[in-house]
Amino acid sequence: MATATYPPPPPYYRLYKDYSENPNSAPEPPPPIEGTYVCFGGNYTTEDVLPSLEEQGVPQLYPKDSNVDYKKELRSLNRELQLHILELADVLVDRPSQYAKRIGEISSIFKNLHHLLNSLRPHQARATLIHIMELQIQQRKQAVEDIKRRREEAQRLLKDAFVTLDG
Repeated sequence: MATATYPPPPPYYRLYKDYSENPNSAPEPPPPIEGTYVCFGGNYTTEDVLPSLEEQGVPQLYPKDSNVDYKKELRSLNRELQLHILELADVLVDRPSQYAKRIGEISSIFKNLHHLLNSLRPHQARATLIHIMELQIQQRKQAVEDIKRRREEAQRLLKDAFVTLDG
């Protein structure tokens, strides 16, 4: 019984048979996907929106207003997480049957921490881009200064060479 190591190519390659002679003969690429789509059984969306904790079925442990003090809330959730982990250790020693409730609370705190951190991602991206652009501006200014310095040095050398030829 003979088997092929690789499957045959899909029939799409026939659409490109005249590409070397006429690059315009190839079909246009498909338009980008907009909205929701299914991939490997999961529903995805092309919109870059951070879903709220309520949409994910997680209770929000920090204020819901738009002016959240991220530093204060992250510290508060971190302290609460540490306390719940200590309580989990205590529960595992004294009442091992009640550990599931503590694990659920710790999971909720972690999800809140992650949600707060993910809501800071756009700010982080902007700050990173600003930093990169400032570095590029600084490098270009240094390159311009280096070119000016070398030009002045070349002009001085040429002037010295003409003076010695004339003299």
